[in-house]
Amino acid sequence: QVLLVESGGGLVQAGGSLRVSCAASRVVFRVYTMAWFRQAPGKERDFVAAISPSGSNTEYADSVKGRFTISRDNAKNTVYLQMNSLQPEDTAVYYCAADVRPGTLPVEKTLYRYWGQGTQVTVSS
Repeated sequence: QVLLVESGGGLVQAGGSLRVSCAASRVVFRVYTMAWFRQAPGKERDFVAAISPSGSNTEYADSVKGRFTISRDNAKNTVYLQMNSLQPEDTAVYYCAADVRPGTLPVEKTLYRYWGQGTQVTVSS
């Protein structure tokens, strides 16, 4: 059973930055596609970013392009999401997701089998 644990969420003012992390265990991390999703109160869980197993390919939602950066450290079994120029509409619970998806970077949440418990990010105006 893959275990994903997010950390690094918190409260930040609009325009600020925050980095969230997701540590994976019980998994051969380097073969997994990793992704971040977010869910605001009363809304669906939406795709944010994904990264290939090697880290060479990434995919972003239009709403975060140019502001967020996904990266990974396979030696540490960890994926990161650096969030800059945060806005109140970025407020959500951020979830880490993982699956083995060779050659693809899925944006559909149904294509990821493994999920973390989420970390809250709140952006004040």
